[in-house]
Amino acid sequence: MKLSDLKPSKGATKKRKRVGCGPGSGHGKTSTRGHKGDQSRSGYRVKSGYEGGQMPITRRIPKRGFVNIFKENYEIVNVELLNKLEPNTVVTPTSLKEKGLIKGKYKLKILGQGEISVPLTVKAHKFSKTAQDKIISAKGAIEKI
Repeated sequence: MKLSDLKPSKGATKKRKRVGCGPGSGHGKTSTRGHKGDQSRSGYRVKSGYEGGQMPITRRIPKRGFVNIFKENYEIVNVELLNKLEPNTVVTPTSLKEKGLIKGKYKLKILGQGEISVPLTVKAHKFSKTAQDKIISAKGAIEKI
């Protein structure tokens, strides 16, 4: 057996559909596109979400609720996490992001869960009342950004 003798087994291949080659091709005249209509024209492209005239799924599903476009999201940090930091350091959203404690995607809010004994200067967008009291009682300072 030679390399030139190799060929696919019977039924393994199918002839390519040759359109636009006249009546002798078996796909003559309209070249398998049918008569008239969008799909018979050149440059036809189905629009995304189009379901052939059927009501699209985006319009069929019920819409519920309300999305507030003015909502402000906050990164949450508890004071017990700040307790691990060095004394007398300035804590800012960027410094917390560098340490990997927050993602830094939103504004920073400090909450009062846990205890803090290290004096820190904390700069954040918001503080809970308990967090404020705990930071100040640990001889620290708070500053709203």
